Amino acid sequence: MEQRKQQGVMVVKGLPQQLQNPIEQLQARFKELESGFRLWLSKQSLPVEAAVVTTTSAAQGAAIGAFMGTLTTDATSAFSTPPPNASLNPQAMASLKQAQALSGGPLVQARNFAVMTGVNAGISCVLKRLRGKEDVQSSMAAAFGSGAMFSLVSGMGGPNQAANAVTSGLFFALVQGGLFQLGQKFSQPPVEDIHYAKTRHMLHNLGLQNYEKNFKKGLLSDNTLPLLTDSALRDVKIPPGPRLLILDHIQRDSDLREKRGNRS
Repeated sequence: MEQRKQQGVMVVKGLPQQLQNPIEQLQARFKELESGFRLWLSKQSLPVEAAVVTTTSAAQGAAIGAFMGTLTTDATSAFSTPPPNASLNPQAMASLKQAQALSGGPLVQARNFAVMTGVNAGISCVLKRLRGKEDVQSSMAAAFGSGAMFSLVSGMGGPNQAANAVTSGLFFALVQGGLFQLGQKFSQPPVEDIHYAKTRHMLHNLGLQNYEKNFKKGLLSDNTLPLLTDSALRDVKIPPGPRLLILDHIQRDSDLREKRGNRS
């Protein structure tokens, strides 16, 4: 290791790269382990993959639910269970159970979240393996199972648990379907305009990508590249310097120069 003083500051050279970027090293290691785990999981049978995915997702959901439960511990005292001899109508008892399910302590919320996330992930895994794709139908089916199981485990609703499970499943499915469609809409990359592919490539190579909007505004597409003149570029308000660079590039490009010669 070489050490030297420069302007009163000790400079240390030769530090290993692992010591220079520990966070990046940990991130790279984590991604490597995650990729290896996914590769191993994809080679397993369907029951094994579904069991592993369900268990890991349920564990993650339980951790989230336990944390959320710590935030609602104080609220559970307001929804204490009435004594056995209390006369409450079925509707009031159903509302009380629903409030207790939504405001339970860490253990209750850990159970509820574990069921929701585990069932959702397990059904999604099975459907993806069987259908070979992940779409809105699979997402809604997984959400339906998740909502139904949550209703049965948490005790939400009235005495008719089957009807409440179906209602909760349908509600979860509709919400999940809407979120899936919304996510698909915003996650899709913008459609690239094929009529400006060469133009975009030329401008990026010249460092003039800011003038792409000028080309589109003047309808100067790839087909017009061999026909470009200083006057045409000036009409779309491109400054003299960039105009010279663009015309010089067209003159040097053999394909564009050949097309310009054939048309003239």
